[in-house]
Amino acid sequence: MSRKSKAEEESVANRIEELRNQRGFTRQQLADSVEVHYQTIGYIERGEYSPSLVLALRIAKVLDAKVEDVFTLEEGIK
Repeated sequence: MSRKSKAEEESVANRIEELRNQRGFTRQQLADSVEVHYQTIGYIERGEYSPSLVLALRIAKVLDAKVEDVFTLEEGIK
C-alpha cells in the first residue's frame, strides 16, 4: 500500500466564487477569460480540482486579486 505524500494530503481552499460574484462575472465569462471550459471553474470552486500554477495566476489576474487572496491552504494545514 502506497502512502500519500504531504503535498497530496494538503487541500487548497479558494474564494473564486465569492470574488467572481463581487466582480459580476458568470462562470462562463471567467472561463472564457482564462481559456478553460466553464465546468472547470465549477470544479475548482468546489475544490474538486486543483488548478495548475499558470491557471491559478490567470484566474487571479482576471479577478484583479493576488493569487494568495484567491487560493489558500485549508485551515489546520501548516
